[in-house]
Amino acid sequence: MKIKFGTARSCTNPELPISLAGYFNRRPWTHVLDDIEVRVAVFQDGGAYSAIIQFDLLAINSKLYKYIFDAIKAAGMKDFSSKNVLICATHSHTCPDPYTDKNSMEYCRFIAKKAAESLKAAIADLRSGEVFYTMAQDARFQFNRRYWMKDGSVVTNPGKLNPEIDRPEGAIDPQIPVIAIKTDKGIELMLTSIVNHTDTIGGCGVSADWPGFMRRKIEPQLAPGAMLMPLIGASGNINHFDVSTDMDQTCYDEPKRIGEGYAESVLKVLDTLTAAPGKGIKVATLKVRSSQRIVDPAEVAEARATVKKFADVDISKVGAEVDLTSEDLAKGAPFALKFFAVKLLELVDEPKVPNFLLTKFEFGSHLVIASLPSEPFVEIGLTVRRSVFRDKFCMITSHGNYNGGKQFASGYIPNSWNYGRGGYETTPRSSGYGIDTADALIAGWRKLALK
Repeated sequence: MKIKFGTARSCTNPELPISLAGYFNRRPWTHVLDDIEVRVAVFQDGGAYSAIIQFDLLAINSKLYKYIFDAIKAAGMKDFSSKNVLICATHSHTCPDPYTDKNSMEYCRFIAKKAAESLKAAIADLRSGEVFYTMAQDARFQFNRRYWMKDGSVVTNPGKLNPEIDRPEGAIDPQIPVIAIKTDKGIELMLTSIVNHTDTIGGCGVSADWPGFMRRKIEPQLAPGAMLMPLIGASGNINHFDVSTDMDQTCYDEPKRIGEGYAESVLKVLDTLTAAPGKGIKVATLKVRSSQRIVDPAEVAEARATVKKFADVDISKVGAEVDLTSEDLAKGAPFALKFFAVKLLELVDEPKVPNFLLTKFEFGSHLVIASLPSEPFVEIGLTVRRSVFRDKFCMITSHGNYNGGKQFASGYIPNSWNYGRGGYETTPRSSGYGIDTADALIAGWRKLALK
């Protein structure tokens, strides 16, 4: 399949005081471990444009989404809108907070301008190429992080070498779809989709996490100036922690180990690249409305009792003086229990109903890139890839596009059967979406697949 494409990128390292995202506690950045960036790939089919914009960022919320299109419009590019642009993030937990920090909006405007500049540069860089695809696989760094315990409950991140662990609650997805665009110089653009969390470092250093190490290992092996877009698959319940070992897996050596390991697996299959059949690019979108999160009266009563029981616990210090992790919740730490109880009661007092935008990029007659919002569980991505698009080659990108309402910047999207078992992803603090959201997204994809 022949295609016209262009690529560009810009560094998005913070230039002002701002906290890093992805944790319960504030972490003002102090140094840059490695550069973060925005990457843009533009495609032209006849006279029609489309584009994929990826940020090294935790997620895309509706405010940032609007800033990006405002910046694109201000730069005079009228051919791009939500109907033909897919915006996504790598979900790195060591990137600036675009949501709650006092400087978040200023940072959002800064990176939106960088995205618009890169889009314009990518258009100026249009050239002809041919689309290829293949499949890699790597299960070394991927674990379902929700575990059935011996007492019959489910716990998220129960701790390494915990003797009470019985078995993982769900599946993993070790397949790595690869799409590559070649010119006479070699591969100039590559997209991969890997199912894993990008939360391996901690601390206050800015970093693209393991996708950055993966890019820096792969790109020099491709054509000069080549760009890798490391899309993140449905990984809400997947991370890199191997609970069967006591090795340190929160340090800067860990993203290097994982990223370069994934790079090794992808580079190994490049000699199996197959030319994509068909011609043309088709982009289609669909808005999906979720239901309101209904909290069981028993949960509300339990939350009120928890708040009363720990009346003397000051949760205002969470994020300032007290670090809070999912392990604290698993251990039943009082400040963690009260924090989550308060967040549950806030959701009851102020119910919200989110909207999502799904985007499909279809290359020729066989290749599909399908977007999912927020942090969907792996089973959702597997259903879209293997059931909805069972006759096509499909890769997933999550943390993508907007979800209507600024309060829904991110959040886990579990399967309906995960609720009521335990684990912090299903708590109202971590998922304000209706329990049927996964089903609504899959139903939306069944409709969108036909467009």
